[in-house]
Amino acid sequence: MSETTTITATTASDEPTDSTPILTIAGARAEIRLNRPRHLNRLLPDDLDALMRQFEQIEGDPALRVLVLTGTGRAFSAGFDLGKVAERAAAEAAQPSAGAAFEVVANRLEDLALPTICRLNGGVYGGSTDLALACDFRIGAEGCEMFMPAARLGLHYYKSGIRRYVSRLGVDNAKKLFLTAQKIDAREMLRIGYLTALVPMKRLDAEVDALATILAGNAPLAMAGMKRAINEFARDQLDEAAADQRAQDSMQSAEINEGIAAFKEKRAPRF
Repeated sequence: MSETTTITATTASDEPTDSTPILTIAGARAEIRLNRPRHLNRLLPDDLDALMRQFEQIEGDPALRVLVLTGTGRAFSAGFDLGKVAERAAAEAAQPSAGAAFEVVANRLEDLALPTICRLNGGVYGGSTDLALACDFRIGAEGCEMFMPAARLGLHYYKSGIRRYVSRLGVDNAKKLFLTAQKIDAREMLRIGYLTALVPMKRLDAEVDALATILAGNAPLAMAGMKRAINEFARDQLDEAAADQRAQDSMQSAEINEGIAAFKEKRAPRF
């Protein structure tokens, strides 16, 4: 594994401090950690800007094969700062809404070429529920919970977020979460498919590490192409010609040659 690189805010003391998200790179794995624990990792406009830059950096590095998104402290994230939502609502109509900025980030995360895992270390609330849904996998610790308060706030959620809820959780579950604005616990999150897996907190890192290792060991171009097709199917926007071309190209790729050779030789492939 290569040397670990961490991009973070530093202070003169060792006390944890709120900051924009922290990006850490170790070998084939990137991790982004939301880092405002004193405010349950509530997201500010600077955080959204930082996330977009980090997504670009990660996708531009061919050595990276998997991204883990998590939070510092006892919650994953309390969503977008409500004070900023109110400021945007009171501003001129021509100003882009806070929801629009958040939507761009969630959509960019969903469209990342490499596979993504959300490590839910605690509660997930408001807009951050969609940020987690934009990841390919969500592994939660026992005791986590979720809450979508839009109906209580008088907020009509942005359309791509609603679509993600419907495509991943189904119409009935999306209606329950959006229209009742009721909090649900970890077991219910697992039952409705919001969580890929639910584990005790002491096993959370091991579960995330195991899945990240599997994903990092698979063929990156094949995974990226199939992830794109799956997302397009979910949106009912499949580019059939592009999907067909990727499938044809894969049959003559270095990846399939290595995969078949590894299978014959009974060894792990080296992509």
